[in-house]
Amino acid sequence: MNGMPILSVVTFLPLVGALFIFAIRGDDEISIRNARWVALWTPGITFILSLAIWWSFDNTTAEFQFVEQASWLGGAINYKMGVDGISMLFVILTTFLLPGCIIASWYSITTRVKEFMIAFLVLETLMIGVFSALDLVLFYLFFEGGLIPMFLIIGIWGGKRRVYASFKFFLFTLLGSLLMLLAIMAMYGQAGTTDIPTLLAHDFPAGMQTWLWLAFFASFAVKVPMWPVHTWLPDAHVEAPTSGSVVLAAILLKLGGYGFLRFSLPMFPLATEMFIPFVFALSVIAIIYTSLVALMQDDMKKLIAYSSVAHMGFVTLGLFTLSAQGVQGGIFQMLSHGLVSAALFLCVGVVYDRMHTREIAAYGGLVHRMPVYAFVFMVFTLANVGLPGTSGFIGEFLALVGAFGANTWAALLATIGVILSAGYALWLYRRVIFGPLEKEGLKSIKDMSVNEMVVLLPLVALVILFGVYPGPILDVTAVSVDNLLANYKSAVASVENATILAAR
Repeated sequence: MNGMPILSVVTFLPLVGALFIFAIRGDDEISIRNARWVALWTPGITFILSLAIWWSFDNTTAEFQFVEQASWLGGAINYKMGVDGISMLFVILTTFLLPGCIIASWYSITTRVKEFMIAFLVLETLMIGVFSALDLVLFYLFFEGGLIPMFLIIGIWGGKRRVYASFKFFLFTLLGSLLMLLAIMAMYGQAGTTDIPTLLAHDFPAGMQTWLWLAFFASFAVKVPMWPVHTWLPDAHVEAPTSGSVVLAAILLKLGGYGFLRFSLPMFPLATEMFIPFVFALSVIAIIYTSLVALMQDDMKKLIAYSSVAHMGFVTLGLFTLSAQGVQGGIFQMLSHGLVSAALFLCVGVVYDRMHTREIAAYGGLVHRMPVYAFVFMVFTLANVGLPGTSGFIGEFLALVGAFGANTWAALLATIGVILSAGYALWLYRRVIFGPLEKEGLKSIKDMSVNEMVVLLPLVALVILFGVYPGPILDVTAVSVDNLLANYKSAVASVENATILAAR
């Protein structure tokens, strides 16, 4: 693929599909059907092309690959794209999930169908762009641009409180990102460039690193989301349509974790070293507090939303251990959570489309009418708990191993979250699936359709595959993680040596 702009093709092909849908005139049944098929084929082809990138990816180097560069805006900013072992898998995760989102919304979205499909395809382009951008300004444009289609997806196709939830989501994320924009301007003034590979090698002054770290943290912490800036997430999930919840939990939350890996840890190592206890404290609080809140929920979506906050706490805990096991565990947990959380929200969507309620008390005994659904839901519930043999176990285990080496108390307290996750996840499963089939509305409910199985069964297979054989993920990220940690430790050690020499 040398010389081919394959990464740009993968990034902007969904946008081309959105333009095709925009060009379809009329709102009759044929036009809507054509819009749906264009929206399905476009991310499907995008996924196939992204697999070709993964197939050609070299796992033995930490360098950015498939790099494309062109002068932009009069040469002031460069259009520069590329992927390494960390970003490669997030591109794959994005392109893999989007076709399923389109299938999941095939029948459930009946108003403004063309506009809905356009919003999703534009969002896919922006999400892939975040993981592929190698220029700070380009990264910021993709990062912030994703707010607009997600804002529309929640605000137009959401539930009764959709306007409130969409504005809350938008304001929380935008406010944090404004501080990041100021930090980007300061970095350009200091380094004279916005090129990310160049900035990774730049030695920012220690005092400046503190402020830059805090500015980036303000943006990424909201995206993760970390406690206490997580309150927008449950509202957004509850009001968003099923596909919107899938993208929000599986991909958009990962932008924060990716930001820590790409910017906070490698660019500001001295500040990171200073704020590690602070991040550990927030991570542990998020794991325990939101798990307890999840136990009290009576809405399935809200329970899974709080569960997401708790599981992302393991991600931040692992990343800031600055150990190979911890960082690898954090990355693996992000990818696993992307699969498991997407599947759980899709499972909620299956019964919501039939009963039009997410109240846990409205269900019970579904195993008698929906055995296939009961099996699928069980796999993802156990993965959410972190059962060995599922992908959820690998990420949590590695993150906790890294945490034990960095801070024993943080690891011990975080382990409480594993116990609590078993409590709320199994409680939800028991209330919905088991028990007598007493409610009249459930006695005629039908099992999963072909469309639903096409979306969920591949997720079942991947959750089990990566739980038994995590090598395909760990092998891709290993060299890049080792390089990140080596550079981090070198930067911290050089400052410590300089301090010792100055003291003498």
